[in-house]
Amino acid sequence: MKKLNYLYEDGNHKWAVIARDPDKADYLIDTNEYLVMDGAEAMLTDPGGIEIFPAVFAAISAEFDPARITRLFASHQDPDIISSLALWLDYKPELRCYLSWLWGSFVPHFGGDDQTFISIPDEGMDIPLGGLTLRAVPAHYLHSSGNFQLYDAKARILFSGDVGAALPPPEEDMLFVRDFDRHIRHARGFHQRWMGSNEAKLDWCERAAAMDIDMMCPQHGSIYTGADVGRFINWFAELPVGTGVSRKAA
Repeated sequence: MKKLNYLYEDGNHKWAVIARDPDKADYLIDTNEYLVMDGAEAMLTDPGGIEIFPAVFAAISAEFDPARITRLFASHQDPDIISSLALWLDYKPELRCYLSWLWGSFVPHFGGDDQTFISIPDEGMDIPLGGLTLRAVPAHYLHSSGNFQLYDAKARILFSGDVGAALPPPEEDMLFVRDFDRHIRHARGFHQRWMGSNEAKLDWCERAAAMDIDMMCPQHGSIYTGADVGRFINWFAELPVGTGVSRKAA
């Protein structure tokens, strides 16, 4: 079953991951959901698919009052990201969901109305949460044409969505990356197939290298910490991605 694991705590400012679910059906991709808390408010990033809503809600409720969640953040439009939206809105109709303006007429097919969504412009935007200011960081075409990540400058945490994602076998599926060279083998095919633009990739790598990041938290697979963040950026910069990649690479 899914569990809530705290990653960062500084007073009332906290980050937690609702870690992967070993009991999920094999035909579903596994996901990480992240809860950012500050004071009386919280934001849930990429809240997940409709099928895992009970597991995510139960994991959060065991450690935290889900009524304190005031915002959702959707990095892009995929069903494993946000198809649970209608169930979250059934629980708390006043929830607001931040996502790219590009998906403002697509994601409502999962639920919500014109009052639910706060559109993020292509250049990104600041998002207030309690006493914090988080930043929606552009990552377009990595892999979605309207794609954002979430950066917390105080905690030095980047929620990176599909960038950094890996699909390791169960025996190597750990919360944190422990052996970068071993782990990154399980990220190569995913990134070559799903990342659509070398130009966008290099732009992201340049911007990410200039950011102060202690922890990079992808939506799939293990979390990168410390020097492994820089190792990933360098690895990604050298990896050929997009339409020129051979089918054999994926």
